[in-house]
Amino acid sequence: MSFSLAASHAKGKFATDNIFGANAAAVQAEAKVGKEKVVNATIGAILDDEGVLACLPTVEKVFRALPTVDLVRYSPIPGQPAFLQAAIDMTLGEHKPEAYLDAVATAGGCGVIHHAIWNYTELGDTVLTSDWYWGPYNVLCHDALRKLDTFQLFDEKQNFNLQAFQTKVAGVLAKQDSVLIILNTPAHNPTGYSLSDAEWEGVLQVAKECAQNPAKRIILLVDAAYLEFAGENSECRAFFSKFGQLPQNLLTIVAFSMSKAFTMYGQRVGAMIGISSNKDVIQEFADINQYTSRATWSNINTPAMATMATIYHDAQLKAAVDAERQSFYHLIRERAETFVNEAAEVSLNMLPYRAGFFLSIPAKNPEAVCEKLQEDYIFAVPLAQGIRVAVCAVPAYKIKGMAEKFKQAIAKTE
Repeated sequence: MSFSLAASHAKGKFATDNIFGANAAAVQAEAKVGKEKVVNATIGAILDDEGVLACLPTVEKVFRALPTVDLVRYSPIPGQPAFLQAAIDMTLGEHKPEAYLDAVATAGGCGVIHHAIWNYTELGDTVLTSDWYWGPYNVLCHDALRKLDTFQLFDEKQNFNLQAFQTKVAGVLAKQDSVLIILNTPAHNPTGYSLSDAEWEGVLQVAKECAQNPAKRIILLVDAAYLEFAGENSECRAFFSKFGQLPQNLLTIVAFSMSKAFTMYGQRVGAMIGISSNKDVIQEFADINQYTSRATWSNINTPAMATMATIYHDAQLKAAVDAERQSFYHLIRERAETFVNEAAEVSLNMLPYRAGFFLSIPAKNPEAVCEKLQEDYIFAVPLAQGIRVAVCAVPAYKIKGMAEKFKQAIAKTE
């Protein structure tokens, strides 16, 4: 064993990220054979049909026009008040639940997950999410000395597996006093699935039944990072109204991210929004999470918060951004529809796609399939049970024919 000075809980840690690893391989291939011949379906960021990283034009205009003081000054630890109000209003829209609300600024959506794990679970606890999930959930749990467990996301009819969810939640609560449940919806990463209203009713019924035991605490974390690309503005937010008048030992946290909603990935700004029927719970939510912010990153990016606040509180700017975002939404939607339609034509098995940046293909040997695809200069991300395809990043003309290539690669590796 090599010599180490690390603390016992840190010893042996190292970062291996399939997403950025696959992207690096795609970039190397582009340098070798040219960008035109490479399909890079790895990174969760919008690229236009020229293969250029896209930014909402009005967002860029406002960001670049900020006064110097907004570029360099500190922000309050909890976040700028105008930004926080905008995050709540924009996320929940016209479907604000009948409940107490508050928000705390975070370093991207990832910061929301970090704070929720740290402040709402005990050391050694198990956090629960679906078996198709964003890989960093596991890293965040392990780094905080917690564990991640999963329930089967889809049943045999490819609907949300409520029975598997109920069984796993009950199992976790039989061993510990609280459970943090992470549900990435709508426009789930990595499958593109969105829970229906009926499925949400089932989830909340399970949570409310568990909350009947006053000694138990249920924390429902809705990772809504892709909300703005999940469909019609009001319809895709309708489920938020269901979070009103819930038991006081059931807290809902919603993760908002400027990375996707404002195409400001590198600015690392998000917000965690707390929803509770109990005023004390929400005051505690604001207190403990800003305390953890101070202990983690202190305060976050002032220019990005100022950009969002400026846009959201100006009707003309907001309308312009909404229109530009819709254009990107339709761009991604058309790419996904091409892939889904071609998959049906060649009988390629894929998970149900509703909206969002990604879709997923089940595979018995994902690593081998991805290696085979790379022979055709197609780069995607291998997961535990299949392959993630970032349709947000692939120009429309390169989408055509991809499903057939996936079908062939899977056949050759099984």
